[in-house]
Amino acid sequence: MSEPSFWWQPGAQAGQRRFLTIRAALAKALRGFFDAQGFIEADTAILQVSPGNETHISAFATQLIGPDEHRSRLYLHSSPEFALKKLLAAGEDKIFSLAHVFRNRERGPLHHPEFTLLEWYRAKAPYRALFADCRDVLAAAAKAAATDTFRFRGATAAAFAEPEILTVAQAFERYAGFDLTATYDAQGCDREALARETAALGLRVTEDDTWSDLFSKVLSAKIEPNLGHGRATLLFDYPAPEAALARLTEDKRFAERFELYVCGVELANGFGELTDANEQRRRFAAAMRERQRIYGDAYPIDEDFLAALGAMPPACGIALGFDRLVMLATDAKRIEDVLWAPVAEIGTPL
Repeated sequence: MSEPSFWWQPGAQAGQRRFLTIRAALAKALRGFFDAQGFIEADTAILQVSPGNETHISAFATQLIGPDEHRSRLYLHSSPEFALKKLLAAGEDKIFSLAHVFRNRERGPLHHPEFTLLEWYRAKAPYRALFADCRDVLAAAAKAAATDTFRFRGATAAAFAEPEILTVAQAFERYAGFDLTATYDAQGCDREALARETAALGLRVTEDDTWSDLFSKVLSAKIEPNLGHGRATLLFDYPAPEAALARLTEDKRFAERFELYVCGVELANGFGELTDANEQRRRFAAAMRERQRIYGDAYPIDEDFLAALGAMPPACGIALGFDRLVMLATDAKRIEDVLWAPVAEIGTPL
């Protein structure tokens, strides 16, 4: 049996009252921002046939039991992305969602198993249109929180400043001291070259580390902590091997993918959306093979989603961690500080 958490005690709640009041104000302000931009809010189903197909995102599974007792596996979504893209295929052109999402194996100061994503899409718009959206969303959030400065662990960023725009290659050169593009090209990756650079930085390299594993190690240890200080940073031109659900640029070494950082915190992940179903299937299959190797499980591919990609118009989209944004606006130290009702630390033993 799990022990009572007592987060609901009046004294404990009073300590979080300011954070939660600001959280409510931010949600209201951001809904108003998107409404003024001509977006419609979509409320999509949490239960999906696939939770997503990214290697390191773990899901919660459940059973759907029909009236005839037929049972099938469903998952709590890790993002509303698949459903929102299906709505783009159906004809919506400017949609957003403020959705509860679920990710297993994640808990810490910036991670919670259930959290809130602010996700939005623009049909027939270049992905750089999202750069201006990020700037304006940060400004709207700061105004709602009555602050001009975002804060986290002593770092600060001016809420109304124009974001720094930096390529991934520039960031690696500046903060890790090497040319990332020398370790891969449009034909493939030089894992050994990146392993040498990673080891030279004093980071641990193991025999089973892939190029992507090494990229992530350097990014998290040497790059991310330096981003978004003084002002937000938009980190773009991700390497093609890290494209995920983004289309490639004309220079096939890079993907139309970017991330938003504030005070060293990764806040959002945006794409010029891939609409090639065959290529997306290939990427999903490769990610699930890697997941099977690392974690011993894999998730099904949503065939309905792949079918919808063929009807989806060119679009750009982004997912922003709403709880993290509230943290930055309130100088909260832990994500639980800005949640109305945190998930229990320990459930019923299996």
